[in-house]
Amino acid sequence: MELVCIDKQTFEELRVRFCEFEERVTHVCRPVEDLGLKNWLDNQEVCDVLRINKKTLQAYRAKGLLPFSRIKNKLFYKPEDIQRLLELSYHPLIKSKL
Repeated sequence: MELVCIDKQTFEELRVRFCEFEERVTHVCRPVEDLGLKNWLDNQEVCDVLRINKKTLQAYRAKGLLPFSRIKNKLFYKPEDIQRLLELSYHPLIKSKL
């Protein structure tokens, strides 16, 4: 086995660069759920959750009731925006006085 000696300054530079490289790899390889992308819903999922058809969903978008993000021809929605739409549309039961 061959033994290689380097000076302290060179060792520190290598250590710093290795740590920077490790951070980059960790950042690139982090799971999708860490990016907050796992929860986004597409058109079909939103229609299933709200029990509506695609035409109604399109009307909600056109009226500005439901924010969305478009990537090419695919639309995505945040679950919290759907929850907000449901809460805004909530009509509590009014007890009638008998």
